[in-house]
Amino acid sequence: MTSPALDVALSYHHAWTGKDFEKAMTYVADDIVCHSPGGRLDGAEAFRGFMEPFTRILTGSSMLSAFGDDATALLMYDTATIPVASAPGAELLTVREGKIVELRIVFDRAPFDAARAAAAES
Repeated sequence: MTSPALDVALSYHHAWTGKDFEKAMTYVADDIVCHSPGGRLDGAEAFRGFMEPFTRILTGSSMLSAFGDDATALLMYDTATIPVASAPGAELLTVREGKIVELRIVFDRAPFDAARAAAAES
């Protein structure tokens, strides 16, 4: 079953996981607030600086579950990246007037830290 917020969240997700980050950004409000594991990001350009580099190392993604209502959506997915084979994540998105105005993203940074440390030792 779909809902307004879930439709936007899934369209955004399909765009960035499909390597069309510019299309993904069309779903993001200019004044988005993103709560990431590294801290709060304010505005679309700060969000772009956080998310776009991740899309460059993405090699695959599978949706595990998605729920939504009129204003919020919750996505849980698993991503594969160049340095990390399995990187599950979850996003809680708040949508207003067809744009993502707030996004809370949760993922385990430890596998990425371990991959960076292993690469530095090589």
